[in-house]
Amino acid sequence: MNWKQRQHTFRLADRNRPGPTGLVFDIQRFAVHDGGGIRTLVFLKGCPLHCRWCQNPESMHAVPEIMRIPHNCISCVKCMTLCPQGAIRFSETGEVGIDRSLCNLCGDCVASCYAGSMTIVGRYLTAGEVLEEVERDRKFYTQSGGGVTFSGGEPTLQADFLRSCLAAAKAGGLHTAVETCGHAPWETFAALLGSVDLFLCDIKHMDAARHRELTGVSNERILDNISRLSQAGAALRLRLPLVPGANDTGQNVTATARFASELPTLQGFDILPYHRLGESKWRQLGRAYPMSGIAPHTRGEVLARASLAGQYVGPVGIGG
Repeated sequence: MNWKQRQHTFRLADRNRPGPTGLVFDIQRFAVHDGGGIRTLVFLKGCPLHCRWCQNPESMHAVPEIMRIPHNCISCVKCMTLCPQGAIRFSETGEVGIDRSLCNLCGDCVASCYAGSMTIVGRYLTAGEVLEEVERDRKFYTQSGGGVTFSGGEPTLQADFLRSCLAAAKAGGLHTAVETCGHAPWETFAALLGSVDLFLCDIKHMDAARHRELTGVSNERILDNISRLSQAGAALRLRLPLVPGANDTGQNVTATARFASELPTLQGFDILPYHRLGESKWRQLGRAYPMSGIAPHTRGEVLARASLAGQYVGPVGIGG
């Protein structure tokens, strides 16, 4: 059973199968960023940061969740009539409300939704099932210099499962990358060193207090882990998610690039421009988007920041 089939066979009991299982919320094939070449991206659920601009809000919580896509709804009310917990309500104007405190993720609403308005994000998979999906595109990795990238959320939050997946990928000769916010015990990263070909590290802000305001945690552990990874010989590519009004000042861009320039194993530096594609997903999860109304930078503004960073780290990638 492949990933797409398993999307419709959610079972909480899956977490109790023999061997390490992980909570995966998406697997994207034929990706051309996040590690070089053609890649498969495996997104693990759960993150210690809660960035105000998060483009994958379904990744934040380390539990499965109901997501409702309003524009798919045909107001048939079947989900409401079948919900055994009475967690779904339709208003007189046709608006749907979900009482998430009552929902037990039985999946009846998902199975009964004709239009695909209801879905459960997060599936428990074994490392073998993940690698089965990844292996489907091996010929493309070989031809393009690609491989598999584990992302999130924060993949190190599921450390045992991540190690199992990486070990299986390396045993199969695949190039491996891990996209990380860096907020995990150093011992977690140390245990990955032999199985990861490239670490893709995001730095949200160089000021510890401002970093806490924006993400909920300080950046001290993050910067220390990045430095220690480089000292240990790990290949690194640093990325700055450029967010209007949050971390886009010349001072912060310069400080980030200077920090990156001092890493002996730096492979590159990217600026990731802010966009609003994830805003609708906040609503689909029943949450308010903290950055509502914030416009993305113009291309000229992004290029100006890239030019500034390039004074310290050489050519800067945009959107990588």
